[in-house]
Amino acid sequence: KIEKRSDRILSALSVSSTKLGCFGWLLVIISLLFIAVTFPVTLFMCVKIVKEYERAVIFRLGRLSDRKPKGPGLFFVLPCTDNFVKVDLRTVSFDIPPQEILTKDSVTVSVDGVVYFRIHCPISSVANVSNAHSSTRLLAQTTLRNVLGTKNLSELLSDREGISLSMQEALDDATDSWGIKVERVEIKDVKLPQQLQRAMAAEAEASREARAKIIAAEGEMKASRALKEASLVLADSPSALQLRYLQTLNTIAAEKNSTIIFPLPIDMMQSLMQRKV
Repeated sequence: KIEKRSDRILSALSVSSTKLGCFGWLLVIISLLFIAVTFPVTLFMCVKIVKEYERAVIFRLGRLSDRKPKGPGLFFVLPCTDNFVKVDLRTVSFDIPPQEILTKDSVTVSVDGVVYFRIHCPISSVANVSNAHSSTRLLAQTTLRNVLGTKNLSELLSDREGISLSMQEALDDATDSWGIKVERVEIKDVKLPQQLQRAMAAEAEASREARAKIIAAEGEMKASRALKEASLVLADSPSALQLRYLQTLNTIAAEKNSTIIFPLPIDMMQSLMQRKV
């Protein structure tokens, strides 16, 4: 898709680059004659070098001289009619400054990010935009505000990957005519107001306390059911109740307590009270 768009842009640019006119061709001929006469002197002026990661876009009398950029390595320019612009093809990264954004649920947050991009069409990056790097930076800031303005605070905090992908697609479509490929967009930090942070912390603490109370209530309910079943078992076997009583006394005595409590049945106490009356 990117290659087809680039071919269409380059074909449109090449139509005007082939028409130099009579005066243009006259200047080209004069430049060639000047090079032929002063060849040793103009050799260093005509031969240029670009590195492996660079390309050169040549303009001849203000028009593009070729559909393809020159490089890497040596290339030849005419001293009087040609000028060229070097373009770096390496991946460039920049930070998006913190942006004050109003979310969809009317919460003001400060968000920053980082963008990675590279130039895939040098001719488009030179001929279609005055400063590709600066334009991409400004567009990334507005895209960040536009995308996050349609999200709720919960989506902003939980779906960073989806927001990064939507921003990357929006930036890539907008900068395609500039010959730029946006490779990656990442949300770095989301800063909330202090009052909102305290409110969210209080809400989280309240929810944790509510869950703890629910868990404790469920545990007590299960314990009461287990005690009920144990009481039914002990009621069917008096000897089991006596063994449990002795086990309790053993546990109390093992803790080195100076006081040992002997429980008395309530029925015995009631019978004694009735006798006194």
